[in-house]
Parts: sequence; structure tokens; C-alpha cells
Amino acid sequence: MNTLISPVAEKAAERAHHIRDTMPNGGLFAGHDWRVSPAPFHLGAEVVKDLEKLGRVLLQFNKAVNRLYRLSIEGKQPAWIAEWLDHGKPAELVELQRSAGLKNEWPRVIRPDLLITDSGLQVTELDSVPGGIGLTAWLNQTYSHLGMEVVGGGDGMLKGFASIFGDAPNVHLVISEESATYRPEMAWLAQQLGENRFKVQSPGYNEFKAGDAVYRFFELFDAANVPSSVKLFDCAKEKQIRLTPPPKPIFEEKMLFALLWNRNLQSFWRQELGESFLNRMLKLVPYTWMVDPSPMPPQAAIPELNLTDWNQLKTLSQKERELILKVSGFSPNAWGARGVSLGSDLSHAEWSEAVDRAITSFPTSPYILQRYEKPSLVQFQWFDFQSNKIVPMPGRVRLCPYYFVSGEGDAARATLGGVLATVCPADKKIIHGMPEAVFAPGAI
Repeated sequence: MNTLISPVAEKAAERAHHIRDTMPNGGLFAGHDWRVSPAPFHLGAEVVKDLEKLGRVLLQFNKAVNRLYRLSIEGKQPAWIAEWLDHGKPAELVELQRSAGLKNEWPRVIRPDLLITDSGLQVTELDSVPGGIGLTAWLNQTYSHLGMEVVGGGDGMLKGFASIFGDAPNVHLVISEESATYRPEMAWLAQQLGENRFKVQSPGYNEFKAGDAVYRFFELFDAANVPSSVKLFDCAKEKQIRLTPPPKPIFEEKMLFALLWNRNLQSFWRQELGESFLNRMLKLVPYTWMVDPSPMPPQAAIPELNLTDWNQLKTLSQKERELILKVSGFSPNAWGARGVSLGSDLSHAEWSEAVDRAITSFPTSPYILQRYEKPSLVQFQWFDFQSNKIVPMPGRVRLCPYYFVSGEGDAARATLGGVLATVCPADKKIIHGMPEAVFAPGAI
């Protein structure tokens, strides 16, 4: 007997096959697969409105971070701020980010990691060298062609990325071996934007010409493995080329959120962000601490935790350990799901080991501690091509909106190009791009 397929299921199957068949020949992530959904991830109108406004807030935050660091090295803000941010950095990088030529440079792509929780959106970190730009552009284009109203539209990511390079005649996308996973998506992006202007380059490429623009697709911890980085950074410092993100390790540090929450700096943030933007940031960012083992006076306690020594973290019960330890930055373990320890998910011995590692790493690779709020359960679906049917999946989601900053100085504007939704099965504690995850564009 023939099994009847409903028109809705048949249409969904057609969409899923179209999405898979539209995939570029070289793929988008080298050696990585994900699950395909026949539908985008739908966001409420209020969420979309909030995301569209958030870019302006995050751009102002980055400008304030830049100013805070410079005031610290000039002695107009406490010296410990720059000391924290410079921990573990090579002297040449510290000198570079303090140079006059890079004084007013900030990342031109801002991508927050947002979790949907029962208490609203939570920004767990900001990424200034994010993967997924080409993937999100492809998802937006593909789902838009199927008649779906995605955030940013079918070409929002492409236009946004192109806008950050101004009128540069050549745009070089320099990708390190560490970031080679993302080379296919950047190659697709260059192809879409025109390979006569946008060119994917190897780590050794150094034929930059005055007026060119360069997209740095490698973290600064990896710069030593990029033969062209010295010339690249010198050209940027001398303003011969437009380089983004700039070679300023302060923007690759998760400890920026610990600075945001530090009560000693509240008047600075209020002045630089304004009351409205500051309240928005404090509502979005979970309480974050810097794991600094410097001795404290006997009567002092770590705010919110009421601990008098970081070693006392090890004594917390599993229920009290809704906390997450992360490498702050400048480390191969500071991106993806590496270098992350979720307290409630570890045994006492494992948690103690993670705390010890965070404490002893402070001089060379600082850690932050962050409150962990479990992402809400959402209902989504993916298409199983083997059984040719939709599979419902309860999951937890991370939203990654991509903001592209064009213009200079006070005229700079951050525009939302698109939103990547990563939906992982409900039993996964850390949400990232695993093979079991569904990647889908955010839709209105």
C-alpha cells in the first residue's frame, strides 16, 4: 500500500533538498557537516527590533573599551586595567596596539553570541574575528530565494561585508592554517562579491599595495604562524592599507565583560555609554569576574560570590556551581568550545582542577568566571535525507547576529546583515557548531 505524503511534508522535503543541492561544490566549512532545516529559525518581531538596535550599543561599547585602555596607559584610569588586558601578550603586540596609527581603530565586524534564556537574551561573548560570515550569507541567500523573509534580506550579509572596506580597489582575505576550516566559506563569499576585487590569500601572501584593504581572518595568538603578519601590521600602523579587525588584542578578550561589571568603573561606563546603553549592556551580559588571584584584605570578598579567595570556588556544591570558566583570550583554547568548563556539569575533582588551572594561568593566559543561565528549550526540526522526513528536535539555541561597521569616527554605523541560529540537541550543555546542530538563518 502506498503511503500518502501530505502536501506540507512534500513541500518541506522539496525545500530541504533544494537547500542541500544549492550547497557550493567545495562546501562551506572544511570537514564539518550540520543538519539542514526546511525552515528558517523564526524570531519574534520584538526580538528582531532589539537585534537591530543592539549593533549601535555594541559599537559604542567597543569605542569605550578602546578609550578605557588608552586612558589606563596614560595614567588617567587605573593602571591595573591595561595590566589585565596586556597579560600574556608579546611586547610587540602591546606596542602595536598602543601605536598612534591604530589609536581610533575598532573591529569592523561585531558578532555577539546570544543565548535565548527564560529571562531573555544573554550575550556570553563578543567575537571580532568570527567565522560564519560566508555561511550566514549563503543561508540568507538560499532561504530568501525560497520566498522566506530572513533578517537582513537575501543580500544583507554580502552588502554588509563589502561595506566595511570602503572604496579600496583590492580586498585581500588573509586566512591562517588555524582558521582553514573557514576558507571555503570565505572563498564562496569572494566569488559572490567579485574575485576581481575580493581575493582569498594564503598566510604567506605579502604583496599588499597602498590603498588595499585586508580582512584578517586569524586570531592574534596565531600571528606568529602567519608569515605576512609583520608586514601586514606595519602597513596598517602606517595607514598604507585598511586592516580589519585591527591588530589590537584588547578586542579579542572576554575579560571586557568583567571590566563592564567592575564597580570601580561604573562611572566611566555611564559617561561613555550613557544610562540607557549601560543598562542595556548590564541586562544582556551575565555577571562576569576576572579570576585574579592577587591577595585581598582579610575583610574583602569577591562581589556577588561572597568568597574571600578564588580557591574557595572549589568548595561550592554542584547546585551552587551554575558558573562557567573560560580562557579570556590570546590562546588556541579561547575559541569554539575549547577552554570552557561548566561547573554544574563537572565532578568535584574536575571542577577543582579547572579552578586551579584558571588561578595558575593568570599571568600568561587569564580566565574569566561567568554566571551560567541555561538556554531555554525550543522546538525546531531538521530533515533526515536518509529517511526523507522531517525530524522534530527539542533543542537550545545560540543566535549570532552579524553587525558590519562602515564609516569613520562619529559617523561610523553598525548595520545588521543577518542572524545565524545554531540549534543543538537539548542534552548538549555548550552550544556550538557540532555535527548534530542545525544551522538556519534567523527569519522575521
